[in-house]
Amino acid sequence: MRRALIIMDYFKHKTALVDPKAQIGQGTRLWAFTNVQAGAVIGGHCNICDGSFVEKGAIVGNNVTIKHHVAVFEGVTIGDDVFVGSNVAFINNRYPRSKKKDWILEKTLISKGATIGSNAVILCGVVIGQYAVVGAGSVVTKDVAPWTIAHGNPAVFRGYACRCGRKLNKNLRCPCGQYYSKIDFKKYDE
Repeated sequence: MRRALIIMDYFKHKTALVDPKAQIGQGTRLWAFTNVQAGAVIGGHCNICDGSFVEKGAIVGNNVTIKHHVAVFEGVTIGDDVFVGSNVAFINNRYPRSKKKDWILEKTLISKGATIGSNAVILCGVVIGQYAVVGAGSVVTKDVAPWTIAHGNPAVFRGYACRCGRKLNKNLRCPCGQYYSKIDFKKYDE
């Protein structure tokens, strides 16, 4: 017996607002009260949770999790396999004023595999490197190097991260069993 192949486009909760001109990848789930504008791009197999907003010109990669109440504004690019915690605030204008016509959009890049903890604030114009971890409640005012952990206000280097997201010990070993050599991180030392 031959089965028909069913291709699922994406799931949209009945209360989600999705403009027909937004690009949404296959297998993505858009939950209650999300709002995706025309010109927004969201990859496949993402999970965009309740109350989130994706503005025109924002780009979200594949396999991304965006938890509740996150606004991804124009100029923000989120790479593949990124986790964004609840209430993260992305900024795209360093000097905001109401109805300012000549504002300058500063682009922000969240690289592949990075994690941003809940309630973090990400200033515009920064790059968060691949597999970096930004702690919950942190204020990121400058770039975060790949494979590093940064937290605080302002967020500063606090150690190195394993691919699994845990902090490496002083011997660059992770509780998950993975280990690294100093050579792996030499170019990221501050």
